[in-house]
Amino acid sequence: GDSEAPIVITRNGLGESARAAHTVVSVAPGAHATIVVRSQGAALLGETVEFDLGQDSSLHAVFLGEWNPGAIQYATHSASLGQGAVLTHIAVDLGGDIVVVNPNAHLIGQRSEAHLFGAYFADATQHHEHRVYVNHVGAQTVSRVNYKGALHGRGARTVWVGDVLIGPDAVGTDSYEQNRNLVLSEGTRADSIPNLEIKTGDIQGAGHASATGRFDDEQLFYLQSRGIEELEARRLVVLGFLLEVLQKIEVPDLVTELTDAMQVKLTKTEDTV
Repeated sequence: GDSEAPIVITRNGLGESARAAHTVVSVAPGAHATIVVRSQGAALLGETVEFDLGQDSSLHAVFLGEWNPGAIQYATHSASLGQGAVLTHIAVDLGGDIVVVNPNAHLIGQRSEAHLFGAYFADATQHHEHRVYVNHVGAQTVSRVNYKGALHGRGARTVWVGDVLIGPDAVGTDSYEQNRNLVLSEGTRADSIPNLEIKTGDIQGAGHASATGRFDDEQLFYLQSRGIEELEARRLVVLGFLLEVLQKIEVPDLVTELTDAMQVKLTKTEDTV
């Protein structure tokens, strides 16, 4: 049924033993729900999350990786969308050592939509990886993918792969995917690979973009010309960059909390920026 208030699930007692998890989230036809899953503490976790969205339903799903240092997580999120269903899936990864979250959206019903967003910030001990797959099956389906990452510290590593398949019956598809990465220091590596396969000649639009770069010196100069110290200016640039994704979360208190967490993590970069 409908859920006005967000359903918040916090898991922080998994411990360091190897665990496997399988979760199924079903949204009834015409229903609307918001879920937030916060992952904290220690973990050695392999998991699958399945989403089943009925006709004309909508789900706003937020997954926060706030793991302790040393945690390892491999997750596959797979969604099946009925006619007119709308999925918003947001992955925010800050913690852990190795965190892999791979969202898949299968747009089965006509006019279904998937909006997949991600924000991640990897430091010297971290590997953050996201492999996104969007499968346009039905007609007049829409997908938007936007992932943004920041990297700081020698050894910081991120991987983003975005695959979009537009099937033979997916006429009128409207699809766009992009990944942007901001590099704060030497010795980091960001892999970014957008892929697009089209099996029908009748589409509204399909595009992809990928970019990895250093700071925008003009932005820094502008902020410094307003009397803001370089260090603080750098933080503001990174925060503004990642906030585009964070502000997609429809839980205002959570946006504020995550913005603060990003600022704390940015503060830790000050010695070596």
